Amino acid sequence: MDTNRDRFTRRKLLKAGLLGVAAAIVPLGAEAALKAREPVNLVLQPASSRALSFYNVHTGESLRTVYFEKGRYVPEGLREVNQFFRDFRANEVKAIDPRLLDLLYRIHWALDTSAPFNLISGYRSPATNAWLASRSEGVAHLSLHMYGMASDINVQGRSLALLQAVAMSMRGGGVGYYPRSDFVHVDTGRVRRW
Repeated sequence: MDTNRDRFTRRKLLKAGLLGVAAAIVPLGAEAALKAREPVNLVLQPASSRALSFYNVHTGESLRTVYFEKGRYVPEGLREVNQFFRDFRANEVKAIDPRLLDLLYRIHWALDTSAPFNLISGYRSPATNAWLASRSEGVAHLSLHMYGMASDINVQGRSLALLQAVAMSMRGGGVGYYPRSDFVHVDTGRVRRW
């Protein structure tokens, strides 16, 4: 692991007020230095511009889009996200919950990286979800993926454990940890973890 990058990530986590997450990745004895930092509020400001970048591991597509600007969601940016998050198996598109995009934006900011999210799964049609559930115990029959409220992701250069810890610290919904499949599930349902 690159210690310079890790140090920078800890600094960013501290600025974000994520002391618990930062403490988990800081060597013992550094707690006093962590507590001396002034936290910064991670609440998204209404007038800020928000952009996200993704790479779809199944289709090879990439997307960088501004989905929020001048206090409003950008319709064209949301359409691009909806198309990108589509069920590629069934070629079905569904509106993605803008709260999921805001959650991903906050997670990306806290991870302090320019790398895109690798999207493993976004929207799933009911047929695709049923097929996946028949092949794996890890797929919920009433998955929030079917409602455009969930994504399975990873980020190159950031560990899954860090991604999971940051996502849980946001308390924006559910967080699932799947190290064998190399992704973290995040959704905008009730706050829970598995």
